[in-house]
Amino acid sequence: MSGQFVKIEKGLGPQGRIAVVRFDRGDNINALSQQAMRELRDVPRAFEDDLETTVVILTGSAKAFSAGFDLKDPEGREREGLSIGERIHRQRLGPRMCKAWQDMDQITIAAVEGHCVGGGAALVVSLDFRTCGRSAHFRIPEVELGMNMSWGSIPRMLALMGPARTKQAVILASDRIGAAEALDWGLVENVVDDGQALAASMAFAERIARQPPIPVRMTKSTVNRLAHALDDLGSHMDADQNVLTGLTEDYKEGTSAFREKRKPSFKGR
Repeated sequence: MSGQFVKIEKGLGPQGRIAVVRFDRGDNINALSQQAMRELRDVPRAFEDDLETTVVILTGSAKAFSAGFDLKDPEGREREGLSIGERIHRQRLGPRMCKAWQDMDQITIAAVEGHCVGGGAALVVSLDFRTCGRSAHFRIPEVELGMNMSWGSIPRMLALMGPARTKQAVILASDRIGAAEALDWGLVENVVDDGQALAASMAFAERIARQPPIPVRMTKSTVNRLAHALDDLGSHMDADQNVLTGLTEDYKEGTSAFREKRKPSFKGR
């Protein structure tokens, strides 16, 4: 099972209960274009009727999990000429991708090497567990680009890191969060030697796969329902907010500064 950027391999590990999903655009950047997000959104559908797979591991390339939303994607940049309603509809692709991963019956593990930025981090916090290499780092640049952090990720980060660390990670957008710091903050659960994130995730997945599948699914469902019961209150407007911030002068300045590789100058307009 495969797409242009995403490949699925099932039947791994004990009794064939583990699957590995590889997102790799072949450029060691792994930005989230509209096509990449559609493929990642559709992955959970491949497991909806799968009673044999207990654990799904999502990984990127050997040097990058994801650079986040692809600001250079021609299809993504088309939104500048769309109506407000069309922009809101287009903006819902990212949240739907993340929600689809969160709602999977299977246990999900992110194996992260290299950078994990913006939308990549939003996807990672939608999964159940996260393992990263020692040189991996996370960054959430949305505020520095003049927009809000959306895709329903604020409540998920809040559940992992608490209020202060979530604010720090999102507001101080230029700060890289290294692997050791991510572990200390609760953003990841395991840090391993570089190049070993997938192997370590597989070893953890094998332990889970040996457990009886039905109570494993039940436990995940119960924990998620309790942990994310109020998520909609914190994220139901984030797509609208993203479109609103996308109309500001600060958004134009932030994205222009990014492309021109200079520091932005924001004016609150």
